[in-house]
Amino acid sequence: MDRSGIFETVVGMAVIAVAAAFMIYAYGVSGRSIGADHYRLEAVFGRIDGVTVGSEVRIAGVKIGSVAANTLNPDTYEADVALSIDAKVQIPEDSVAKIVSNGFLGGAHVAIEPGASEEMMREGEKITITQGSVDLLGLAVQSFTNQSGGASNNAGNGQSELDPLGDM
Repeated sequence: MDRSGIFETVVGMAVIAVAAAFMIYAYGVSGRSIGADHYRLEAVFGRIDGVTVGSEVRIAGVKIGSVAANTLNPDTYEADVALSIDAKVQIPEDSVAKIVSNGFLGGAHVAIEPGASEEMMREGEKITITQGSVDLLGLAVQSFTNQSGGASNNAGNGQSELDPLGDM
């Protein structure tokens, strides 16, 4: 092997080593760990806008797990969501799961509000009390275009609702 071949081999090995170190670092920073103990819970939501596989599950703002899967139930047209929860965190049976927006730019996470039950959920159980995401843009548009109340009601200016043009 000539000098240029040895140099290229050394550079290639260095690039592979740096790439491997970066992958290990990125995996560690992501909060996931190889062989970590988790258990799976299920929840059903009407809407899960912004929640994808890998989205965080939080209690009191602290990450305790992630969304493992989400599918559409073809019979009910609701979203079935599988949650992977850290085994060190026990969740009471009467807890509430909500879809919470991360901000105006999109993205969301599942927030769990622990209940007061002394019975804790086990692998595969379903959180029965849920609240889906709220379509903030849709609510804003609806409030600005709503013609049934407030200053846009024609009854206050002498016009009848039966006469939308006001010419009678």
